[in-house]
Amino acid sequence: MTTPKPDTSTDRELVLTRVLDAPRDKLFRAWTEPELIRQWFAPKPWTIASAETDVRPGGASRIVMRSPEGEDFPSRGVYLEVVENTKLVFTDAYSEAWTPSEKPFFTAIVTFEDAGDGKTKYTARARHWTVADREAHEKMGFHEGWGQCADQLEEVARNLGD
Repeated sequence: MTTPKPDTSTDRELVLTRVLDAPRDKLFRAWTEPELIRQWFAPKPWTIASAETDVRPGGASRIVMRSPEGEDFPSRGVYLEVVENTKLVFTDAYSEAWTPSEKPFFTAIVTFEDAGDGKTKYTARARHWTVADREAHEKMGFHEGWGQCADQLEEVARNLGD
């Protein structure tokens, strides 16, 4: 019996990588503290109406994006892996605890690597359940939206005190 090889294709993955002018610890805080998430997590003119986080493996998050027209888009998920100042992995496959969501869309892997001089190599990966989901996310403006959010994240992190 042969062991199947893991799927290493990227046909279901979208990736954004940037070097941000902010240290890893401040970027991590901005990703995990609700009051900071509200300042950057949606591409303007969208806003974050509310954010709740329980940042630990198995902990839930609930973030509500609000469109410029005032319509709310809640997003629930669960953290799968948390390595302080280094890595966050979360998914919408679960809505809370280990309760499956109605329609999982993706798992995010966000990493923060020291790039020297107080800068951070920031990588955000969105791994989708299907190629169609990846294509839909790309058409929704993944690179533009997540890129704008990375700029907003950098600004929030740079303005954090020690």
